[in-house]
Amino acid sequence: MDSKRKRQLLEEYKNRRPEMGVISFRCHATGEEFLGASKDTKADFNSTRFKLSAGGHPNQRLQELWRQYGESGFDLSVVKILKYDDPQEDHTAELEELREQCLADNKEARRIWR
Repeated sequence: MDSKRKRQLLEEYKNRRPEMGVISFRCHATGEEFLGASKDTKADFNSTRFKLSAGGHPNQRLQELWRQYGESGFDLSVVKILKYDDPQEDHTAELEELREQCLADNKEARRIWR
């Protein structure tokens, strides 16, 4: 791959607009819900599913439920989407605030990541 193509791909990656928001892993059997603030919902779903499938997720309760019920025992969804203009800007605080609002709305829900 030539350097011009590499620069073009890098620029496209920097300017992409991933979906940001609050993701949910909800267990069918127990009704327990785990929420996480995400800068890229698709990537975080994939990453979390991989960690859970490999048995290495840091949230022990979520990991325990995943072992017991498997991926088919969960609903994975995006609870809220963050609307933003600049993909280069840091949206961490806004995402955490959005997650906290979702946690306040659902007192039974917990954080995916500590």
